[in-house]
Amino acid sequence: MRLALDVWPFALAVCRLPAGAAWPREPGGAFVAVTRAAGELSVVCEEGSVPAGARVEAGWRALRVRGPLAFEVVGVVASISAPLAEAGVPVFVISTFDTDYVLVKVADVDRAVAALRSAGHEVAGA
Repeated sequence: MRLALDVWPFALAVCRLPAGAAWPREPGGAFVAVTRAAGELSVVCEEGSVPAGARVEAGWRALRVRGPLAFEVVGVVASISAPLAEAGVPVFVISTFDTDYVLVKVADVDRAVAALRSAGHEVAGA
């Protein structure tokens, strides 16, 4: 499967709040993802919008799969994560209704782009 991805130019932070934390005020910026699970409240946002009191893993960049993608499409994340795993690039994946986002550490962006291009994907914005 050949995909087209765009590397976003800004840095993101992956944040963790306690499971019972109040829903955070919406951070500003172009991207926000909030997920409440049994043991945590996770927020992914631009580094300048981190919620107060959060444990933070900063220094991520997003590679957005150009969508929208139909729910019936199989193997999207696998076709991205496999070449990145082979290149030793850790990922953090977020899926939305329309598409998928693969986050890689800022220091790994060039290596990630090279691995994805070698796997036949189109990557812009790098």
